[in-house]
Amino acid sequence: MNIESLRDYCLSKLYVSESLPFDDKTLVFKVAEKVFAITGLEDIPARVNLKCDPERALELREMYPDIVPGYHMNKKHWNTVYYNNFPDAMLQGLIDDSYKLVVSSFTKKKQKELGLHS
Repeated sequence: MNIESLRDYCLSKLYVSESLPFDDKTLVFKVAEKVFAITGLEDIPARVNLKCDPERALELREMYPDIVPGYHMNKKHWNTVYYNNFPDAMLQGLIDDSYKLVVSSFTKKKQKELGLHS
């Protein structure tokens, strides 16, 4: 996956916006104003910070050398994924997990208002 594909995938999700709040090369994706992914537009190697369940975060870091504690983030809840060598489906799954974790932090009322709760 490249940065354009990552961007397209993140933006395909409901109520996602993108912005450059820190500088002109750090792209932030939010669902209903809460961050679920951060990536550098010029990072080499390419990387993305994704929210992750703390126990799963540790498991992933042990299994994959390209998944490390979140760069400039809460290390317990965020992973940095160097994604050049990851299959697209796996990276998409990690993005999905991050998005779902953020959505699950909303109240049930807000989830229902946004159409994100069944």
